[in-house]
Amino acid sequence: MTDITYRLAQKRHLITPLPGPRSQALTERRRRAVPAGVGSSVPVYAADADGGVIVDVDGNSLIDLGSGIAVTSVGASDPGVVEAVREQAGHFTHTCFMVTPYEGYVRVAEELAELTPGDHEKRTVLFNSGAEAVENAIKVARLATGRNAVVAFDHAYHGRTNLTMALTAKTLPYKHNFGPFAPEIYRMPMSYPYRDSEGLTGEQAARRTISQMEKQIGADALAAVIIEPIQGEGGFIVPAPGFLPTLADWARDNGVVFIADEVQTGFARTGAWFACDDEGVVPDLITMAKGIAGACPWPLSPGAATSSTRCTPVASAAPTGATRSRARLPSQHSTRCARMICRRERAPSVTPRRVGCGPWPPISTSSATCEAAAP
Repeated sequence: MTDITYRLAQKRHLITPLPGPRSQALTERRRRAVPAGVGSSVPVYAADADGGVIVDVDGNSLIDLGSGIAVTSVGASDPGVVEAVREQAGHFTHTCFMVTPYEGYVRVAEELAELTPGDHEKRTVLFNSGAEAVENAIKVARLATGRNAVVAFDHAYHGRTNLTMALTAKTLPYKHNFGPFAPEIYRMPMSYPYRDSEGLTGEQAARRTISQMEKQIGADALAAVIIEPIQGEGGFIVPAPGFLPTLADWARDNGVVFIADEVQTGFARTGAWFACDDEGVVPDLITMAKGIAGACPWPLSPGAATSSTRCTPVASAAPTGATRSRARLPSQHSTRCARMICRRERAPSVTPRRVGCGPWPPISTSSATCEAAAP
């Protein structure tokens, strides 16, 4: 573990009641300018943040238990990420990689090929948000297989665009009055040890799900199975051992794309680089965002053969910086984010099982490349 020096004292310290007068004044301004549909968990406004502490506009230091919803894994203003962003912004902030490419994008893709599960050849494409990464993973799966149906799970959360709301299970607060939703989405039971029948193993739970998929959809109509290896919004549900590998094996045997949505679980939030690593599962596609770039916008969808994410030069620098410290701009900052995690506490070494990775021919699109690795 590397010693870390912080700008701000890492402790709670209150100097006014909560919310303080300046936060209250900002709340009044907010009511006149921001729609009521945008909610906030706490009625205080941030002025500074470092490590795991936020200082509000009234000078109160609060312990940050939200982490920007699983984003600031290397701290709120890590020097490595800050420097990567500053350096890149001093050169250029945007070109659009599809118009004028830059080295940082390529560097991030190279580093993700090393970090993600499996030792096969991989590709990464970058998008604007976790939801867009998920949407593009579904598009790649449908194009690769020539099929339409997609399976998501009870308690799942995948985003708030139309397609990702369809994949998401919970109606309130995400889906109520926002339909109709994208078609050809089917919901299946998740392994839920706390609520499943006593003694039901992960493999048995997977067989239950597989039976329903075969009866209700048919493997030959199914393009993809998308799953959070550990569900977050659904209640932090950890499936029983054997559930994910059994599903991934079935998907591989039936030419179904196995997508691991690691937007929330990825980048060492579960102890390993990715939650899939716990059982050595190698997905066909992985979607990532949040902690990858130390809070700079930077979602993607890598997998056994592809990764989805589009980023600006500044955002791609962040993962590089956050990787080292863990991010540097134009992809630099993404790489640094990852290196940071790696330096602070080395993720455990895992020997992945070769599950997933369907036998599809190479397929190219304007936004993503899917070159499936050999089984």
